Amino acid sequence: MPRYDYECETCGKRFEARHSFDAPLPSCPEGHATVHRLITTAPRVLRGMAAPTSRNASKEELRSKWAEETPKLRQKMVEKLGEETVSKYGGTLNATYDD
Repeated sequence: MPRYDYECETCGKRFEARHSFDAPLPSCPEGHATVHRLITTAPRVLRGMAAPTSRNASKEELRSKWAEETPKLRQKMVEKLGEETVSKYGGTLNATYDD
């Protein structure tokens, strides 16, 4: 079962409770009934090249991902560094991507 963090609105005490998602809010360990759930962490959302394709991605899937993201990455670099620098030092980020 997931663990949730709570804070009592009356005394300010923080505590954790394990229960199902649909369960009602627990009461404070001190006996107060008014508590609210705290969000202590947020999930990471990966986009671009960091986004997973799958654990068993084929070469075609990886090439497709690279072909999709390379022009975006190149454009960001051109905006920051200029076309001349990117063309000179960009390596595989050339203007015409070949599979």
